[in-house]
Amino acid sequence: MSLARILISLAAIPLFAQLPLLTPEQRGDLYMARKQYREAIDTYRANGQNSAVMWDKVGIAYHQLGDLNAARKAYERAVKLDKKYADAINNVGTIFYAEKKYRSAISRYNQALRYAPDSASIYSNLGTAWYARGNIDLMVRNYTKALELDPEVFEKNSLVGTRMMDRGVTDKARYHFEMARVFAGTGKNELALQYLRKALEEGFKEKDKLQQAKEFATLRETQEFKDLMTLEPRVL
Repeated sequence: MSLARILISLAAIPLFAQLPLLTPEQRGDLYMARKQYREAIDTYRANGQNSAVMWDKVGIAYHQLGDLNAARKAYERAVKLDKKYADAINNVGTIFYAEKKYRSAISRYNQALRYAPDSASIYSNLGTAWYARGNIDLMVRNYTKALELDPEVFEKNSLVGTRMMDRGVTDKARYHFEMARVFAGTGKNELALQYLRKALEEGFKEKDKLQQAKEFATLRETQEFKDLMTLEPRVL
């Protein structure tokens, strides 16, 4: 039975009664789902001294607490236990990204992809890091690959897992415009329109790019797009 099904089935049972029914890892995951990160850390550490997966989850719990130094140490311990563990390598990359060490983050994401070449979330992280370095072409290329692997990759957000995803970016107006290009280029027109609206609401002023971008050729014929063109960018 998957963790999601277990959590649903236990939702109505008091926590003290749930814990004996679960494995140590599942108890830690339940604490994570409840955002009880300290309890999750104690549970994972007590039951997984030689487990790369457990140490990776310890890192994620520290990450959620904002303790990046402790998170990095836990992720690196997971990698030491399993040098090919893509999730932990990716998560070290997310620490570098949070510290704005984008070149190092990109290096870790590429390393992780050698061991998990079909990971949409790692391609998403790689695209975000390239965006942070100002390389829009590589952002689009990696985001497009991520969508090919998982059409819902950008809509997911789970704390119960082993792989972190970067979401924070600067210049959100430009970022959402580029996201709209990615979605339009892969035929996800409704999401493209949503991101175009976000871009305009966040102050994107270069409306000529909406008329010129080849990815929006089909969208430009829709009433929704025409309505967006009447919006005035928000003054930031």
